[in-house]
Amino acid sequence: RAKLAIEPADVCLIMIDARDGVTEQDTKIAGLAHEAGKASIIVVNKWDLVDKETGTMEKMRKDVLRDLSFMSYAPVLFISALTGQRTERLFELINFVNDQSAMRITTGMLNNILADAQTRVQPPTDRGRRLKIYYMTQVGVCPPHFVVFCNERKLFHFSYQRYLENCIRNVFGLEGTPVIMSIREKGDKED
Repeated sequence: RAKLAIEPADVCLIMIDARDGVTEQDTKIAGLAHEAGKASIIVVNKWDLVDKETGTMEKMRKDVLRDLSFMSYAPVLFISALTGQRTERLFELINFVNDQSAMRITTGMLNNILADAQTRVQPPTDRGRRLKIYYMTQVGVCPPHFVVFCNERKLFHFSYQRYLENCIRNVFGLEGTPVIMSIREKGDKED
């Protein structure tokens, strides 16, 4: 049923029971939404039933993001469906996350970020060969999909890809949405 609900959705709400924390089932469902490239919000429900002390919410937020580490881009909202606590904020967040997922970034802006990123952290080398990144462009939305053109795909280490994704997120946010980054060599044909 989760797969059927995820497929047509624009934004997925990953509902966590505040008393139970993140369960194995929650992790599987969140993984399905992430793999489908869906914008997501982690909603911690039944917050009214949790005994609170100073810092309880922040501790719970850290625990949720640790357990769903592959979804670190997703905002976490604490609500109570029973009392209505913070439920009005949910609709604002759904619209915000949907807009973030549909964001278009010009090639010029992306290449400015790319140039700045490469100045701060040099691209990796392997056996004397340095990765050369020629340019980056956005080819899709929902989720944002970027294509990076370089000299050799095998030199493009996943950690440098993650670094570039973080640079884009630092400038444009892209909160609540996964990002797809495809690496192509200069001579690659379009699919």
